[in-house]
Amino acid sequence: MNLEEYFARTGYKGSLEKQDLETLTDIFQHHIRAVPFENLSIHCGEKITLELEHVYNKIVRRKRGGWCMENNQLLGWVLKCLGYDTSFLGAYVFNPHQNAYATIMTHLLVKVVIDGKAYIVDGGFGVSYQMWQPMELVSGKDQPQAPGIFRFTEKNAIWYLEKIRRKQYIPNQNFSNSDLLEKKERREVYMFDLEPRTMEDFRFQCTYLQTSPDSLFTKKSICTLQTTDGFRALIGWTLTETTYNYKENMDLVEFITLEDEEVEKTLKEKFDITLDRKLVPINVKGFYTI
Repeated sequence: MNLEEYFARTGYKGSLEKQDLETLTDIFQHHIRAVPFENLSIHCGEKITLELEHVYNKIVRRKRGGWCMENNQLLGWVLKCLGYDTSFLGAYVFNPHQNAYATIMTHLLVKVVIDGKAYIVDGGFGVSYQMWQPMELVSGKDQPQAPGIFRFTEKNAIWYLEKIRRKQYIPNQNFSNSDLLEKKERREVYMFDLEPRTMEDFRFQCTYLQTSPDSLFTKKSICTLQTTDGFRALIGWTLTETTYNYKENMDLVEFITLEDEEVEKTLKEKFDITLDRKLVPINVKGFYTI
């Protein structure tokens, strides 16, 4: 495992000497535009593990993506190797269909401290809730980014992340009421505290999320990747391509339904992913919005 190989994977060619916010942001953006957020292993008979060497081989050498416990673990390792002050945090994800936060901690975050200021770096959420820049850990401050306006709010030592999105234009009206579309303009994303976590704190969750019939990740095959002007997502057989702010305060959201034989080709062309095993797409209604 070496940094040069990782940076070849993400295409980052900038400074490795500075531990400042500008460098952190550049490294982070290269990661989210090169490494998909995806759970395809679950749907092609592979087991997801938390061993760092396995994660490294999967993402860097096999050119795959991963979910938060893979993406953010790898990102945290890279930043620590470069000399950043980093730690892991655990979050509880908001479920819009139940209008409630999860009762188990399933989301891994990276906290980075630069010159006494704390930032949240999260390269493992995907779709429109994927931040594009490290977020300063400060309560009540709007932090506008290309995907929309993000905001942290702190109450009784619990931190809440929410996002305000733009209006959406959907040319294919067959999808105007899709359950994949987020209907609310302001939405809760997750909540967390500042207790440092280790990967051991996520072992149960890693197994649960890929085996339980109640898990979002067993109900949907997901592959999403950020682009320079939006993101693309393949959820089951539905390919979505979103362009942020293509008109003033309006995002363009384009949907296509793929045939079985188009899925593999689309993964290669749109996400640069080649799977070792046969994918069985799935998309149970509900549970996920973009």
